[in-house]
Amino acid sequence: MKFVIVGYGRVGKRTSRILSEEDHDVVVVDNDHERAERARDAGYTVVEGDGQEEAILEEAGIASADAIGALTPDLNVNFAACMVGKHHGARTVLRIDEDYREDIYEKYAKDVDEIIYPERLGAAGAKTAMLGGDFNVLADITEQLRFSVFTVDADSPLVGERLVNVDLPEEARVYAHGGADEPLTIPLPTVELEAGDRVAVVVDQDGVDAVRESFHAAA
Repeated sequence: MKFVIVGYGRVGKRTSRILSEEDHDVVVVDNDHERAERARDAGYTVVEGDGQEEAILEEAGIASADAIGALTPDLNVNFAACMVGKHHGARTVLRIDEDYREDIYEKYAKDVDEIIYPERLGAAGAKTAMLGGDFNVLADITEQLRFSVFTVDADSPLVGERLVNVDLPEEARVYAHGGADEPLTIPLPTVELEAGDRVAVVVDQDGVDAVRESFHAAA
């Protein structure tokens, strides 16, 4: 598959690496010369320029791309890049930061295929979103991390809480969420937990018990 990654910062770099390691074709777009050079040194095809400009994305091959990951810290750039990608029929994955208001999430969620917020999701989730949400693809989880699914008990104090407000250990990251009879998908921060919900978490081996305690649930 072919992917266009806009932004070669922390999330873009790691997402590109994960996709490349799985033998996908990755083209990086970045308007910062030093970041562009680092991407070239890493072996990627690079288009140096503004990722919100259609001509730049066309040069990067958006017309034949399966998906575009707009992963810069600038929401306006990311959204513009996704709209270009949508016009060309690509799957669109938009990075948005965790501190935006709920109505901002809802506004942008209507126009893109997936929203990721790296503070809780990270590059592994970005890659999964671009592949279409197959949460069985776990090759990017290192030996030091564990992918665990926790079920919310009916008597858990977290019932009714928004997922984004769940107090997890610092090293833990929410990866996916699903209702009792639903598949796991990438959640928006507005999701409220209900009894029987399942929450997938990437956590260090030593932190599993602490996460289980947070959910008052059995893994």
